[in-house]
Amino acid sequence: MLKKYNIFDKVIIDKNEEIFFQIFKNESIRVERIVSNGQKSPENFWYEQEENEYILLLSGNAILEFEDFEVELKKGDCLNIEAMQKHRVKFTSLDEPTIWFAVFY
Repeated sequence: MLKKYNIFDKVIIDKNEEIFFQIFKNESIRVERIVSNGQKSPENFWYEQEENEYILLLSGNAILEFEDFEVELKKGDCLNIEAMQKHRVKFTSLDEPTIWFAVFY
């Protein structure tokens, strides 16, 4: 049976923590919707994931920081982050939800 899902349904606004919703998962891929409301990575914290991550920003704005550069993202921007590439979330919108569509593979 097919399950229909609208990515913008039930967007929770929580200024204290990001909200992660798993859309799909199997042995080789995981798809999530992440909702940020001003959250950012803690000081001196870096993600170094063992899987690739493809992100599409559906709403809001964000800044991702890498070791030598930063990438500003706005609605509609997408980016592929390779496995083990150090990165962190430097900024997410304070006045509207930042909604990420993330594919881990």
